[in-house]
Amino acid sequence: MSDQEQPEEFADINEAVGAQWEAETTPYERIRRVIAHTYEPVSTDAVAEDARTAPKTARKHLKALVDEGFVETVPGEHGGTQYRRSSESLVVEQAADILEHVSTDELVTRIHEMREQLSEYQSEFGVDSPEELAVEQANQALAASKSTQQTIDPETIREWKTLRRNLAFANAALSIGNAEQFVNDDHRSADDTVPV
Repeated sequence: MSDQEQPEEFADINEAVGAQWEAETTPYERIRRVIAHTYEPVSTDAVAEDARTAPKTARKHLKALVDEGFVETVPGEHGGTQYRRSSESLVVEQAADILEHVSTDELVTRIHEMREQLSEYQSEFGVDSPEELAVEQANQALAASKSTQQTIDPETIREWKTLRRNLAFANAALSIGNAEQFVNDDHRSADDTVPV
């Protein structure tokens, strides 16, 4: 077996897996799966190709996904509509994942710890956000001041931004968890009052 035959074999495997995916799913399911991993705007044709369906079919299902709030539209460069995963659906998905793996009590503890860490960053650097810190450092560099403030490495800024993002997801998860608890309590109390 030569090296030239291997790519063809891999192409055959990829085609076989794609054909199996196509046979086992509906166009809607494939389009939803493709868009679930689409964070940059893409055209209907690109979604259709990845989902192994016709552009007309993709357009129909993308419209349904927009109506559901799973997808959002953005104007394309040449006036066409492009699609990407909606921020709201990402937040809800992350929150649901957190709730699946972390109890509400543990989540409250983690939120408290993350808030303390954010306060430590703010106290240490004297600004409210990593963006403000970057602006301040840029201003100092432009002014060529010999400030006593330390230069922050990019990794610390990334950690600060990640901490803020994780706190936002944790807060969303806690809010959804609390809302679900109220809904469940309302269902139980309604069930208790219904005559048999």
